[in-house]
Amino acid sequence: SRLRRLGLMLSCCHSPSHLALMDVRGFDPRDVTVCVKDGKVTMAAEHKEEHNSALGKTCSYRRLVKEFSLPPVVDDDVSYCC
Repeated sequence: SRLRRLGLMLSCCHSPSHLALMDVRGFDPRDVTVCVKDGKVTMAAEHKEEHNSALGKTCSYRRLVKEFSLPPVVDDDVSYCC
């Protein structure tokens, strides 16, 4: 269940006070990116689908972005994206 998975994530986290969760249901893991830059963590998920049918072409687009400031004890010179 979702509550059990959340409990497992919290118990294995080294610093639960610095844990951030983002609900990315409906997104493929390849649609999700995490960047650390200038003292902030940015988590983004973006998905685009195109379908062709006899009536024409349809397109759906979803995007979700959350940004968090890092605690002051974190090195500001760190930049990382994946």
